[in-house]
Amino acid sequence: MSVTISSSFCGGNIICKSSNDASDIRLEIRKDNASDFYQWFYFRLTGEKGQACKITIQNAGGAAYTKGWDNYRAVASYGLHQWYRVPTSYDGQNLVIETVLERNTVYFAYFAPYPLERHALLVAGAQTSDIGSVSVLGQTLDGRDLDLIEIGKPGKNKRVLWVTARQHPGETMAEWWMEGFLERMLHPGDQAAQNILKSAVLYAVPNMNPDGSTRGHLRTNAAGVNLNREWQSPSLERSPEVFHVLEKMDETGVDFSLDVHGDEALPYNFIAGTEGIPGYTDRLKTLLETFNNKYASANSDFQTKYGYPPNKPGRANMTICSNAVAERFDCLAVTLEMPFKDNANQPDERYGWSPDRSRQLGSDAVDVLADMVDQLR
Repeated sequence: MSVTISSSFCGGNIICKSSNDASDIRLEIRKDNASDFYQWFYFRLTGEKGQACKITIQNAGGAAYTKGWDNYRAVASYGLHQWYRVPTSYDGQNLVIETVLERNTVYFAYFAPYPLERHALLVAGAQTSDIGSVSVLGQTLDGRDLDLIEIGKPGKNKRVLWVTARQHPGETMAEWWMEGFLERMLHPGDQAAQNILKSAVLYAVPNMNPDGSTRGHLRTNAAGVNLNREWQSPSLERSPEVFHVLEKMDETGVDFSLDVHGDEALPYNFIAGTEGIPGYTDRLKTLLETFNNKYASANSDFQTKYGYPPNKPGRANMTICSNAVAERFDCLAVTLEMPFKDNANQPDERYGWSPDRSRQLGSDAVDVLADMVDQLR
């Protein structure tokens, strides 16, 4: 019996090759526009309740990060509110997802989506707060607004904190993290947030790549450009998103920068530092160690054992956000990575790494910053 496959919605991505037989559904992931990157998928399957379905994504072996398929399980949802893991296998070429329909229609995705409608609610909620305001830094190549949330007020001797997320649009856990972080920062009764705002002003860009997010891209903007390789010399023609953010950073200055991402392969939460920049100093080294240790104390899902090997002195890629910002402003700048799979140290069979855990990791970052805000300059 056949099923219907569709992905014509915000963030949707799949090509249906065959769906005439529910036991042998054949799909492919569409590449990012003007790019060879692909791995993000998000689609809807409609059949009949009780129907057994076997879905084969037959070009998985050519995806951007094939190690991301090892021990990976796709997420599914019937109501688009809660996403759970489903049986998934990988044979080196094909990613196979199997399920029995509990209702007629189910959604599948690489990770729980964060649609632009939810982004709009996040931004609108920020401006209804007494301490938050919203502005538009500029427009993307597809003509979408690049939203900036400002919390607190600039002032003499105040630190300037920047938090950005979703330069890579398929890394949706980054905006789930941002939601948890902003919820606390905007709460008038949160003492840790209030302590931060006594000493600092916060600038947050919840979604650096709304075009890629809408188009269903894994890693690039509308022009097929990887934004996290544009920070040395962004342009309005290729990377207006980075151009506008960096222009605003130059206006405000930066004492701390946190860029939030997801990692396809590593099943851990970790920080990538800026050890390889030309201007790396003992001060920045101490701040990085302090940040890592405080985050590990604040949230048991965060760890410091596994991650990317630090760059050797002078060998940093200066087109990457954290490296470029750390060098430009002589500040602590870090990249947070979260898993697409699960946290191997604390696995959750039902949900794996999830929106709720991402939100909590974001929420607990407020305590970390409250503890060290005065040390940032």
